[in-house]
Amino acid sequence: MSSAKADSAIKAYGKVNVQAGAEYATPHRLITMLIDGALEKISAAKGYMQRKEIENKGNYISWAISIIEGLRASLDGEKGGEIAANLEGLYSYMQKRLVEANINNSEEMLDEVSGLLKTIREAWIGIPQDLQTKESIEDIKPG
Repeated sequence: MSSAKADSAIKAYGKVNVQAGAEYATPHRLITMLIDGALEKISAAKGYMQRKEIENKGNYISWAISIIEGLRASLDGEKGGEIAANLEGLYSYMQKRLVEANINNSEEMLDEVSGLLKTIREAWIGIPQDLQTKESIEDIKPG
């Protein structure tokens, strides 16, 4: 099988796998999947950058930017308050850095955005299970 055909098969499998996972995922799990997807796209873009495959690099960076836009769109400013506002700014910053990474062929900028996403992911998966299914923190009764 040629490299292009293998790449196409892997992408098709990944798409079906993600769709199947998303169908039954909780909102909390969907956000984790988005973060993981962005991390995967950035990692692939870095590999393409290193191999000087400019078109693929640009496509994967654009894909990561789109995923981060999905994360931004998922924010609820009313319920999330200051945290949502801070994440909004951070996601915007990450998108700008990815554009700059693409223009400047900067692996360091890709690494910076990956590091930020990993930090957010760690905090996100650290949310206690009972809070993952609640609409908002106000729904949790002490005691």
